[in-house]
Amino acid sequence: MNMSIFKGSMVAIATPMNEDGSLDFESLEQLIEFHISNQTDVIISVGTTGESATLDFDEHSRVIKTTIDIVKARIPVIAGTGANSTSEAIELTESAKKNGADACLLVTPYYNKPTQEGLYQHYKKIADEVDIPQILYNVPGRTSVDMEPETVHRLASHNNIIGIKEASGNKERSELLMEMCSRNIQIFTGDDKTSMKDIVGGFSGNISVTANVAPHEMHLMCKYAMEGDILKASEINTKIEILHDELFCESNPIPVKWCLHKMGLIKKGIRLPLTWMDSKFEKSMSSALISAGIISE
Repeated sequence: MNMSIFKGSMVAIATPMNEDGSLDFESLEQLIEFHISNQTDVIISVGTTGESATLDFDEHSRVIKTTIDIVKARIPVIAGTGANSTSEAIELTESAKKNGADACLLVTPYYNKPTQEGLYQHYKKIADEVDIPQILYNVPGRTSVDMEPETVHRLASHNNIIGIKEASGNKERSELLMEMCSRNIQIFTGDDKTSMKDIVGGFSGNISVTANVAPHEMHLMCKYAMEGDILKASEINTKIEILHDELFCESNPIPVKWCLHKMGLIKKGIRLPLTWMDSKFEKSMSSALISAGIISE
């Protein structure tokens, strides 16, 4: 597979649900078509923003398969298959491969807080067991474990490990990963606020939360940043940067789902322990959408 297909604005897509928390596949199709028509470059199905933690195995696999079936190879689909159990991550990754995913994204194991050697063995075993392109995912703010660049460097020599989503938001970390690992794997940013600078600095793309509500703008920002047109990229980023902050007024994907409902793309559905966005944030969130040109007043 040509790994250069994984680049640009890569949306960590929300998983639509009905008000009772059941999966809403009709809205999923509408959401996917919204992204394709707005030039989203890659879809990541059932990642953190897709509420992977509250989907059971069958639901997880069904959302990924349905996404792949709707996309029909028009753009790449990366399946979120990480877990804090290595055997479960292998099972999810095998299922994603069987269903036709182009690659898998695997978050570091959370809660059980493995050592760096444990992280290395975890990812190596998955890559050994399942022959599909795999992207590591480091987001210490959510997992309480930080995969160090030296561990990434050890894993980068594996043929099935083709990239890392680095979402620490740490500038020095980004620079070190580029220096140590970029010859062997792709580096993706997972922080919308730093994404433009990261891409200008050599990252392959942005696995984005903001792209859920501003897909065309994120596509263009990433495109211009990859082309080195800093002026055009900055103009777009300045327009939407308020979203990079406001979309985290509560835990992701709570604000994203509120925005998508406001935009008429999904129903008012989310799963416990997540709850619908507190009404006290509605005014500032609406103002951010208006300011970014996503909705009219």
